Order: sequence, then structure tokens, then C-alpha cells
Amino acid sequence: MPDTHPWPVEIKLKKSERLLEISFDDGAHFRLAAELLRVESPSAEVQGHGSGQKKTVPGKANVTIVALEPVGNYALRIVFDDGHDTGLFTWETLYRLGRDGEKIWTDYLTALEREGLARE
Repeated sequence: MPDTHPWPVEIKLKKSERLLEISFDDGAHFRLAAELLRVESPSAEVQGHGSGQKKTVPGKANVTIVALEPVGNYALRIVFDDGHDTGLFTWETLYRLGRDGEKIWTDYLTALEREGLARE
């Protein structure tokens, strides 16, 4: 990614599909599943308070996004139907989740299996 930060030009919540669609000024367009966003939330609940403290969050296969709340000009607060709403998703975080989503998802599924957890 170049030194410039990606800037969103369109954000759509597709509740029935459990997706967040986001387009950036560099032409990138991503469809981010609610489950991926929930289990990768940048909140302390998921990421911990330091390196190596990230938690694997099970049971979120059917989670939905209830609301999107802008935070300044730099992030979204995503409110999920399980009550989680503490992660601030910066534009850079959303871009990274879109760009690297397949690897992040594969790593998540591997962690679930390793820890004996399930998506349901």
C-alpha cells in the first residue's frame, strides 16, 4: 500500500446479507462479512491490552450488524446484535481486513480448530 492512507468514498450496510460494503478512493472495494468484523474487532475484548493477547472469539457465525456510527473522520463504531460495540474500526483497519481478508479468515478458522472452538 502506498504511503497515503486509504479514504472511504462509499460505505453501505447490507443487513440482510450480513455485510459491510466499503469502497476506497484508490478503487479498492471490499465486502466484509459481519462475522469477520466481529471476530477481528479492534476492541480490547478481542485484541487484548498488549501483543500476544488476542482472543479467538467463537460462536459468531450468525452475528449481524445493527448499526454503524461514524467516529470523527477516521473510523466507524460497529454495533453488533450480540451487544458488542467497543471496537473502533479505522479506515486503515477496514482496508486491511478487506485486502488481507482471506488469510485473516483462514487463520481464524485454524485458531478455532486448534482451540476446540466452533463458529456456531
